[in-house]
Amino acid sequence: MISVAVAGCAGRMGHTVVEAVSAAPDMSVSCGIDPHADTTTFEFPVFTSVQDALDHADFDVLVDFTRPDVVADNLAVALPAGVDCVVGTTGLTTETLEALAALAPTGTCLFYAPNFTTGAVLMMEFAKAAAPYFPEAEVIEYHHAKKLDAPSGTAVRTAQIIAEARDGRASEAPGKETEIEGAEGARGALIDGVPVHSVRTMGYVASQEVIFGSFGQTLTIRHDSWDRNSYMPGVLLGIRSVADREGLIVGLENFMA
Repeated sequence: MISVAVAGCAGRMGHTVVEAVSAAPDMSVSCGIDPHADTTTFEFPVFTSVQDALDHADFDVLVDFTRPDVVADNLAVALPAGVDCVVGTTGLTTETLEALAALAPTGTCLFYAPNFTTGAVLMMEFAKAAAPYFPEAEVIEYHHAKKLDAPSGTAVRTAQIIAEARDGRASEAPGKETEIEGAEGARGALIDGVPVHSVRTMGYVASQEVIFGSFGQTLTIRHDSWDRNSYMPGVLLGIRSVADREGLIVGLENFMA
């Protein structure tokens, strides 16, 4: 039985993780970690910090769905203690992830997934396959209005994958030099030479389009998540997989055999 601590257990994603882990036959929730939680509403102990949880509970895996401004501090406590970590909080740079992973003893895994849905992972794989064949590429991502980072981790990773597949060749579409005065940013943020645009509105949970273009044609790859439960199979796969891995692993595709 895998024992799991859920950081951010009172949040929307954290609550969904608690339900998914509780329903899984091979794992259980040992505790929650959330300084804003109403502890009377949970059937397990809830602590205000990762250190407090480590001092008073036993768990094999920490799942973190918190905030971009607190996740690094959580991992900096859990990883040196030898706790495998499954992270869905986006906004961490590759450099930060590598530095955090270096804090962990041998045999400990830091698994970071820009997206836990199998459809989003496949979207990125399809984009990787298409990237070398189109001179122009752009990413448009749509999320709910309460998302705290822009662009999304999925969009950043998608742009990086496209750039890697094209050997770093930038999009040939017109860039920031075409932006009119007073409208800087209209062409989006450039990530490894790929324009990325973020939309925030209450009408979405999580959606993304990757648009490729060449003379006389476009190819659009789109993925939509309408319910947070769509992330749970990937989260559970991550929890089950980290015990047999070590070091930094980025992307759910590493566990999708």
